[in-house]
Amino acid sequence: MPAFLAAMDAPRRNLTLALGVSLLFHSLLLVIRFTPPDFMEKARERALDVILVNSKSKAKPEKAQAKAQTNLDGGGNTEEDRRAKTPLPPSARTKEGDQLIEAQRRVAELEAQTQQQMTRLKSERAVSTDKTKVNPVPVPEPNVSGADMASTALAIARIEGQIARQLEEYNQRPRKKFIGARVEEYRFAQYVEDWRQKIERIGNLNYPAAARGRLYGSLVLTVIIKANGDLDRVEVSRSSGQSLLDEAARRIVQMSAPFAAFPESIRRDTDVLEITRTWTFTNLDRLRSD
Repeated sequence: MPAFLAAMDAPRRNLTLALGVSLLFHSLLLVIRFTPPDFMEKARERALDVILVNSKSKAKPEKAQAKAQTNLDGGGNTEEDRRAKTPLPPSARTKEGDQLIEAQRRVAELEAQTQQQMTRLKSERAVSTDKTKVNPVPVPEPNVSGADMASTALAIARIEGQIARQLEEYNQRPRKKFIGARVEEYRFAQYVEDWRQKIERIGNLNYPAAARGRLYGSLVLTVIIKANGDLDRVEVSRSSGQSLLDEAARRIVQMSAPFAAFPESIRRDTDVLEITRTWTFTNLDRLRSD
């Protein structure tokens, strides 16, 4: 033991030895160099390179360069080995707690602004009401003469009469039923079939002599029939291109009138029937309806 330590009393000697050991231990720690183990390097080598792609391909790449959410076997407009990067700067990361605090603060500000606006509107409304009570605005009395009142009354009466007349004319309009070549309801189908057979029978008995062996063609006729069976009118909706055939078809329909009156099943909701059919003068000198 050194002489200076031997000369010390026991407590001081123990303290001195402890301090010396501590200094020696810390000096050794400072000179020691720590290096990461080999498995850390291997972990870095095996790190996954994951990217996000905005396209997709059916085929799986043979030599994938990175991991992604879907298969992408090439793409872009260059043959070079590149990877596109986002042009946007990295967004600042905020904690969820900070976002919640900011949202609560914003809501509080909006509530305060709304409350201030409501208070100001109530105050302005109260002041406006008080001013109106103190200084009421005089309302000028209309200067209307007796002639103006009489003219206005006559104009109103004329308008009312015109409206009443239009309503009466509308109510008096006949209830019409438009029937084409395809009829589904039996009550109309049976009537139209009887009507067609009568016109064909009259037409073949009175076939136009000037057209026999010479003129053939088809035309579309619209026949309007009243509820009592009388013929209202007949119109050529589409001409056959031969005026002789058009006039012959019109004449045959007029010769077939009057037709049977509407049965009760039709009369109860129909006043006029408009039947549109195609009539053909065939090369056999026969009249046929399609």
